[in-house]
Amino acid sequence: MPLNHAQWQKALAGDSLSPVYLLAGEELLVLEAADALRAQARKLGYTERDVLDVGAHFDWDELARSAAGMSLFATRRLLDLRLPTGRPGVEGAKAINEFCANPPPDVSLLITAVEWSSKHEGAWTKQVDGAGSMVVFNAPRSNEWQAWVGARLASRGLSAAPEAAALLAERVEGNLLAAAQEIDKLAVLHGQGRIDAAEMEHLVADSARYDAFKLSDAALGGDGARALRILDGLRAEGEELIALMGWLVNQLQLAMRLANARDFAAQARAERLWPAREQLFRKALRRAPREHWMQCLARAARIDRIAKGREAGDAWLEAQRLIATMAEPRAAGALA
Repeated sequence: MPLNHAQWQKALAGDSLSPVYLLAGEELLVLEAADALRAQARKLGYTERDVLDVGAHFDWDELARSAAGMSLFATRRLLDLRLPTGRPGVEGAKAINEFCANPPPDVSLLITAVEWSSKHEGAWTKQVDGAGSMVVFNAPRSNEWQAWVGARLASRGLSAAPEAAALLAERVEGNLLAAAQEIDKLAVLHGQGRIDAAEMEHLVADSARYDAFKLSDAALGGDGARALRILDGLRAEGEELIALMGWLVNQLQLAMRLANARDFAAQARAERLWPAREQLFRKALRRAPREHWMQCLARAARIDRIAKGREAGDAWLEAQRLIATMAEPRAAGALA
């Protein structure tokens, strides 16, 4: 069975590496866990590392060639297989299974996947779990969020009064990356020690401030309730709808370019999308066909005309309907 957090920490501190690791789930947590494993590998003499990025046209024979290759500089090697979608396909699953069945001596395989759910599990994950270690890193649930913030503070030599930890959790609005950034900043500004609510209020920026970037990300990410709450917040703050629609049109045009591309990964690189945003658009385009996003783009353009007084209608009401259907394609009737 996949390791829990405590088991993972114990395994990471061991004096040897397993033949294979699968680290999957929330991107920030997976990347940090992978960094920790690489650091431990270096301590144990794995001074050579081969990075294999799995894209649309990845040659899975490369895994076998890397595993069988002779080391030029070290007796121990780490194969760093980056599988963003968590779906190796038939050929990939076969290649991973073959590695697990007969892992080369002094070689460890690290597989990272930043898109994950129970649907990703299959025979190949069971092989990995049997031959080595599998860890799934889930984002904290709402009732776990404050505890996660407290543990993160402790990892940086900080502690916080319960009301201070609650304040930080509220300010970052459940955003793991924002929380990590704020806690790192606290470690610099405050140094080690305990932080009370008053000092937390003073030191922590309001990372939950509503803005157009969070709005588009929430809508594309399928979080309709949060997206509509952000839209209401933008309106209450006096945000101009014209500027807001300009950004939404921009993001929907980007979605269309990605939807029309023959090679999604290549187009994402051309658009200079960092991994988290690439996954955001990948998931959005899987939730609905190209025609849905074309309809959303057409409606966004109409709302822009309404906001500029070139067409009749309630621009904010239409924006609400658009955001709802971007987040939940099955709500497409709201566009009517």
